[in-house]
Amino acid sequence: MQITIVTSLSILYLNTVCCCELSSALISQTSCSVYMYNNSSLIFTYVNHQNLFRFDLRAFQWSQVMIFSIEEINKDPALLPNISLGYKILNSCSSPTNTLRAALTLAGRPEETESTLLCPPAISALIAEAGSSQSLVVAGMLGPFQVSYFSTCACLSNKLKYPSFFRTIPSDYFQAKALAALVKHFGWQWIGVIQSDNDYGRNGILAFTEEVRKFGVCIAFVEKVLRTYTMDKILNVVEMIKKSTVKVILGFAAEGDFYPLMKEVVKQNITGIQWIASEAWITASRISTPETYQSFGGALGFALQRMAIPNLKPFLAGISPYKDPSAAFVRDFWEIMVGCRPVLPGEYIDAEAVYAIAHALHQLVFCPQHVHKYTVTEHLQRVNFKNEFGDYIYFDKNGDPPASYDIINWQLSDGQVEHVTLGHFASDTNGDYKLSIQEEHIVWRTGNMVPTSVCSDVCPVGTRKAQIKGKPICCFDCIPCADGTIANLTGSAADCTPCPQEFWSNERKDQCIPKTVEFLTYHEPMGIAITVVSILGASLSLATIMVFFHYRETPVIKASNSELSCFLLFCLFLCFLCPLTFIGRPTVWTCMLRHTAFGVTFALCISCVLGKTIVVVTAFKATVPGNKIARKFGPAQQRIIVFSCTLIQIATCILWLELKPPFPDMVFRYSNKKMVLECNTGSEAAFYAVLGYIGLLAITCLVLAFLARKLPDNFNEAKFITFSMLIFCTVWITFIPAYISSPGKFTVAVETFAILSSAFGLFICIFAPKCYIILIKPEKNTKKHVMGKN
Repeated sequence: MQITIVTSLSILYLNTVCCCELSSALISQTSCSVYMYNNSSLIFTYVNHQNLFRFDLRAFQWSQVMIFSIEEINKDPALLPNISLGYKILNSCSSPTNTLRAALTLAGRPEETESTLLCPPAISALIAEAGSSQSLVVAGMLGPFQVSYFSTCACLSNKLKYPSFFRTIPSDYFQAKALAALVKHFGWQWIGVIQSDNDYGRNGILAFTEEVRKFGVCIAFVEKVLRTYTMDKILNVVEMIKKSTVKVILGFAAEGDFYPLMKEVVKQNITGIQWIASEAWITASRISTPETYQSFGGALGFALQRMAIPNLKPFLAGISPYKDPSAAFVRDFWEIMVGCRPVLPGEYIDAEAVYAIAHALHQLVFCPQHVHKYTVTEHLQRVNFKNEFGDYIYFDKNGDPPASYDIINWQLSDGQVEHVTLGHFASDTNGDYKLSIQEEHIVWRTGNMVPTSVCSDVCPVGTRKAQIKGKPICCFDCIPCADGTIANLTGSAADCTPCPQEFWSNERKDQCIPKTVEFLTYHEPMGIAITVVSILGASLSLATIMVFFHYRETPVIKASNSELSCFLLFCLFLCFLCPLTFIGRPTVWTCMLRHTAFGVTFALCISCVLGKTIVVVTAFKATVPGNKIARKFGPAQQRIIVFSCTLIQIATCILWLELKPPFPDMVFRYSNKKMVLECNTGSEAAFYAVLGYIGLLAITCLVLAFLARKLPDNFNEAKFITFSMLIFCTVWITFIPAYISSPGKFTVAVETFAILSSAFGLFICIFAPKCYIILIKPEKNTKKHVMGKN
C-alpha cells in the first residue's frame, strides 16, 4: 500500500487512502511558487512580483526535517508496515490568501490535480501552517484534520470552532505564562509591547497582558507591526520606542513582521533596550546577525526545546541539486548559497507533526481502506507515544501538546550571534509552572547588571505612592507620609501605616517611636514649687497649732473657740498636704486618694469654719436679754455640726468610689507627639457634686459671717471669716473654667493652685490676726481689748 505526503509551504496534506500531503512555510524573494516533490511534476506556479523577503532558510529547514521524518517512518518496520508515505511541498509565502489558494488546490477533485499516482486520492488531512493567521484560514475553511507545527495562537484551542485542529507546539496561552513569569522574576514593572497585527500577535498579547496584571506590571504602549506595513508606520513605532521611558520591550511578532522594525532600530542606533522575544523570532537565524546584535544583543526569549535528531545532520548536509535536481526548493536554496554548503542544525523542530499523524494512521491499519476524516481525528486525539528522546507526545482536550520551553539568550561569540540556552520553563496540567534560569550566565544589553524598567522610581521609606491621574498604576509620585504615619518598607504601599495610639512617627516617617509621656513630677520647677508651698502651708499650720496650744489660756485664744480653731488648723494642715497627691505618675490608688482626700478635707475644713461662724452669731444673740440660744449651742453641738456636714461629703465620696471611681488615664488630645498621664475623674457628676457641696458650705458660711460682720467686739471673727469665704469662693469660681481649658499637666497645676490658694486664704484671714496679737502685740491680748472696752 502506498501513501504519498504532499508538502505545501506550510501545509501537510495527509490522505489516508493512498496519499499523504505535507507542507512547510517557505518564502522566495522574487516569486511565490508551489512545487510538487512527488515524481518531479510541477502542479502550478503563482508569480508575485512584489519585493518579498529573501529565501527563508529556517522554513526550508522545516520542510527538509519533514522529508527526513517521512523517510525515517518509511524505514521503520514497526510503524505503518507495508505502507509508504510520500510528500508534496507547496509555498504559501506566509500569506493567508496564498495559503488558502494552495490548500484549495490540494483539496480539489483528484482528477483536477496533475499526478502520476494510479489512484489520486481525495485530501482528508493536512499539516499547516507556520503562521497562526494562515492556520486559522485553513482550519475554518477545509474539512480535513489539521496538524500545525508552529501556529501558537491560543485562539486555535477553541474546539467549538476548530474541532479537527491539532498542533505539536504549545499554545501561546502557555508562552504568555512563561513570558509573564520571566518579567516577574526580574522585577520589571514597566513594559513596552510590539505585536504582529494579526491573530498571533493580538491573542498572544491579550493573554500576556492578563498574566502580568496579576503581578502589578503595567504596559506602557502596544505597537503593531506587519511585513506589509509602510515605512511611515514603522517609523511611528520607532518614535514611540525612542520617546518612551521603558527599558524592556516584548516583541511578540513573527520573524517576517518584526524584521523591518529591527532594521530601522539598528539604522537609528537605538540601544540600551532589553528585548524579550517570542518563540517566533528568538531562534531565527536570518535576523540573528552581528548587525542586529548592536541593538538586540542580550535578547531573552522562549523557544521550543531543541534536541539533536540522530542522522538528521548528514541528511541536511547532503542536500544538493546534483543529487536530485527536481527536489523541492533545493534549486532556490542552492542559488542563494552559490555553492556554499550551509550549516543547518539538526534540531528537533517539526518532526513530531509527521510522527503524530503516522501514529494515528498506525492505529487504523486494520480499518477499512477508506477511512473517514473524523475517525482519524478521533485517533489523533488519543495519540500517546514516546519519541526517541524519551518524551511522551500527546494532545490535551484542546488539541495542544504539553508546554515546555528553553530560555534563549543572544550572545556574541567569535563575531557570530549564538542562541545560548540558559534556562527552562515547563507547565503541568494543574496550571502550575516551574521556571529555572542560570541568571549568572545571562548577557544583558545594558551590561552585567540586571536592567530595571519602572515608570517611577521606587518610593523611599517615609513616603507613599500617589497615583498620577491619567497614567497607569505603575506611574506615581512619592508623597511624604503624614505625621503619625510611617512607611518602613521601600515603595511597598499606596498608604502609610498609622502608628499605634501610644506612638508617633519620627522625622523620617519610617519608624514609630513612643510618644513623650507627660505628668507633673517632683523634679520640674512647677512640681518643686507646689511641693515647697504645700510643705510651707502645712508647716505654718502645725506651728500655729503649737502657738495656740502654748497660749491657750490667753484671752485671744479663749475668745476664738480654741477647740474649733485647733481642729480647723489640723484640717488646713491636711488641705496643704493634698497637692502632694497630685504630683507623680498617676496610679489607681493615687487617683482615688487625690480627689476624695481633697473633697473630704475641704468639707471638714469648711464645716469647722461654719461651726465657728455659728458660734459667733449665737454669741451675739446671747447678749440679748432672755435669749437662751447660746446655752443650747455648746461644744457638743459644734462637734455634731462639723461631723454631720463632713459625713455627707464622706458618703458622696464612698458612692463615687463604689460606682465609678477615678482612674489613671492616657490623654492624647493635647498634643500629637506626647501623651499626658492624668487621673480621669470617672464620674464627672460625682466630681462636681463634691465641689458643689464644698461650695454650698462656703456660701452658707459667707452669708452667716456677713450678717455678723458688724458685731461690736474688737476681735470680731465674723469679719475675718467673711473675707476668707470671699477669697475661697472667688478661687473656686475661677477654678472651674481654668480647669476645663488647661492642657495636659497644667490641669493638675490649676487644681493644686486652687487648693493651696483657698487654704492659704482661710489660714491667713482667720489665724494671721490672732498670731499677730499673740506674737507681735501681746499687750492687746487682754480681755478688755478683746471685748472692745477701753
